[in-house]
Amino acid sequence: MTRPTPRPQPPAAMSAAFAGAVDLSALKSRAAGPAGPGAAGPAAPGAPAGAPAAGTGEPSPYIVDVDEPTFGSLVQASTQLPIILNFEAAWAEPSLALSAALSKLAAAGGGAWILGRVDVDANPRIAQALQVQTLPLAVVLVQGQPAAEVPGVASEPQLRQWIASLLDQLREHLPGIAQAEARLAAEGGGAQEEPEPEDPRFVAAEEALAEGDYAAAELAYQQILAVEPANAEAKAALAQVGLLARVDSLPPDAIAAADAAPDDVELQKGAADAELAAGQAGAAFARLIATVRRTAGDERTAAREHLVELFGLFAPDDPEVIKARRALAAALY
Repeated sequence: MTRPTPRPQPPAAMSAAFAGAVDLSALKSRAAGPAGPGAAGPAAPGAPAGAPAAGTGEPSPYIVDVDEPTFGSLVQASTQLPIILNFEAAWAEPSLALSAALSKLAAAGGGAWILGRVDVDANPRIAQALQVQTLPLAVVLVQGQPAAEVPGVASEPQLRQWIASLLDQLREHLPGIAQAEARLAAEGGGAQEEPEPEDPRFVAAEEALAEGDYAAAELAYQQILAVEPANAEAKAALAQVGLLARVDSLPPDAIAAADAAPDDVELQKGAADAELAAGQAGAAFARLIATVRRTAGDERTAAREHLVELFGLFAPDDPEVIKARRALAAALY
């Protein structure tokens, strides 16, 4: 089982989530004329560009530090290319980490998409227009409107995969993507990134998991977290291993047994694990929420904690998780 990763939706579906909620006209009208020298990037005519790629100090034409005068140019450029706006602040370290990852990917992307970095303290009107409430937050602009949120807690490889999927779904709608890719191919693929060496700690854990040695895999991930408590990849992997180990020990009739004994919290937890492993996240969440409603005291706490643990296997903005969190809150209060 791999960790669920949110996938972008087609333009119409993506935009529907924001329809009627965001009005960019006031900010677009502020961009009167070009943004200055270097404003026309090679992949996005009219888009201001040239900010340094994070961690390199080298300017990239595909990374833009956004303010109100340049914002309108980016909105216009989004009719040709996807624009990812990352909202960041010096006091919000996760937003800076997301900015660094996106900057690296944008610089290597050859202009198939543009990264706009927005300092929310310096540009409160842009943050207000996009209804920014929490950081980290990165929003995709497509054809002049916000269309999707980038998964802010994803690792760099997950972000790369998510952006590749985004480009696949938008390529026929935004001509600049194919143009940039063709230019990059003609140039020999651009600068090649040095592959990151594999972390031997993760290799050992994955080998143990492949052999079905869940205890060894758990120990390996726990050792990583003992040194790096904030390692999101290790946390996610540890949660997956725990689920796989539990499911492997379940009897074949775990779901039927739980259905026959709705007040048995342990049976409900096992059945929820089995349903989640089978790809039935909604059913697993609903089962535990119903258990929370029926129980009290320690049993209710056990059901709730198990549900929250299962939430951790998904991105926070996963629709099923959002729906289930709301239902859990209603069940508790």
